[in-house]
Amino acid sequence: MRKCLIAFGLSFSGICSGQGIPIPAPPQIAASSYMLMDFNTGEIIAESNADAVVEPASITKLMTSYVAFRALEEGLIAQTDQVRVSEKAWRTGGSRMYIEVDTEVSVEDLLRGMIVQSGNDASIALAEHVAGSEDAFVSLMNQYADTLGMQNTHFENTTGLPAGGHLTTARDSAIIARAIIEEFPDLYRLYAEREFTYGEIRQPNRNGLLWRDDSVDGLKTGHTDAAGYCLVSSAQRGPMRLIAVVMGAPSAQSRLDSSQALLNYGFRFYETKRLYSGGDEVSQSRVWKGAAEVVSIGVVDDIWITAPRGRDEALSASAQVDTLLVAPIAPGHVVGTLEILYEGELRREVPLVALGEVAQGSLWKRMVDEVELWFQ
Repeated sequence: MRKCLIAFGLSFSGICSGQGIPIPAPPQIAASSYMLMDFNTGEIIAESNADAVVEPASITKLMTSYVAFRALEEGLIAQTDQVRVSEKAWRTGGSRMYIEVDTEVSVEDLLRGMIVQSGNDASIALAEHVAGSEDAFVSLMNQYADTLGMQNTHFENTTGLPAGGHLTTARDSAIIARAIIEEFPDLYRLYAEREFTYGEIRQPNRNGLLWRDDSVDGLKTGHTDAAGYCLVSSAQRGPMRLIAVVMGAPSAQSRLDSSQALLNYGFRFYETKRLYSGGDEVSQSRVWKGAAEVVSIGVVDDIWITAPRGRDEALSASAQVDTLLVAPIAPGHVVGTLEILYEGELRREVPLVALGEVAQGSLWKRMVDEVELWFQ
């Protein structure tokens, strides 16, 4: 297939161009590993030992909630379901929602008990309701981890209590956080709740950033002696959302300070740019033997990129576009590839598609174009 190269200019209203401000190194933080990810693009702004395998503690409950959210989305359970509390759930140690054995608790309350109060008892009760047993639920957790590309994660329980082989990484924790925010925006709002009262026991959300920074709306803390103090957090300022993961901090205060430092660094020195909206026309391409001479080509989804602030001149785009498009052409037909470059280096590569339909032309048109194609 013959292709031609097309270069595109990129412009951004309301954003200053030029050399931009210097970008300092990421902050030095007290943690065994960390990662700062742009939610919209999935690009990594900063990381350290992000693939080091560590114990996740209650960060585990991100996957527990993901599986429960999936069950809700698929209609397997409902928030109004009444769940009978088993003795196993009631006896589980560590952080608790304080549900009583043989009582019934709604799925909605159990979700808040797990997410806001980090209740281990709530986690097991939910798991048993969804899958019949915690072990069966853990199998679902590991299947979803594989599907999401969490390559260095394995779960042994739903709570994060210490167990041999129960491990994750900062990178994988960012992946599951991003999936929750992207796939379940309505349920994600539970992570922003500052407190929850059940059985006249009021407990605050352990994520102290919710009180410190109004742009923070999630996600989850974790702590065991082996894991240290962990926090997966997310914040949105304007169009930009960041996910910060801090694993193995030496104290609860340190995990807050480290997470805040990472978020501030990302928002201050980087920005998320939407280069194209889904359905935007990027260019036009010649169509042979068609009822129309050209077809609009563009992208299916919004195209975002993460870049240092004020470096517009470093962004460019080019495309390899098919030159021998022959009708009929259906909407969505892939006609080439759009490459997004920063300082001449490839950052994103996305398919270009036909945005409209071109039917076959008349017999005369097809004959004329056939002759022309002999000379192409």
